[in-house]
Amino acid sequence: MREVPVNFLAVAIAAVANYIIAAIWYGAIFSKLWQKLTGITDMKPKPVNMILVLISSFVMAYVLYHSIVFGDAYFGISGLHGGLMGGFFNWLGFIATVTLATKLYEKKPWGLWLLDNAFWLISLLVMGSILSHWIVIPLK
Repeated sequence: MREVPVNFLAVAIAAVANYIIAAIWYGAIFSKLWQKLTGITDMKPKPVNMILVLISSFVMAYVLYHSIVFGDAYFGISGLHGGLMGGFFNWLGFIATVTLATKLYEKKPWGLWLLDNAFWLISLLVMGSILSHWIVIPLK
């Protein structure tokens, strides 16, 4: 088993990018629509929640980093194309499917599923693009 060298600066930048995209997506662009679809009117998160979201963004970027490295080793696809594929397939395999099952059981509006999944797709594509520029592929 080979050790995968992790560029933690790239992981941190991708995590912050995810956080910024979320703030713009749910705060500046779609806040009213999101509030309508969820029924949540209080958009002021507690500081501890903001920290937990940033930490979860970091963990997600760390996992995505390894997913892109694996994709390169397995499929031989690297660079921007590899980052976009990693982001897309992580979204399709984990986010879209899990949130679809949740949506069906919770009977939330389809618009909320589309809004959330569009965010996650865009965010993961951006994160994958960022990470793909800094990944050091271990020697084969």
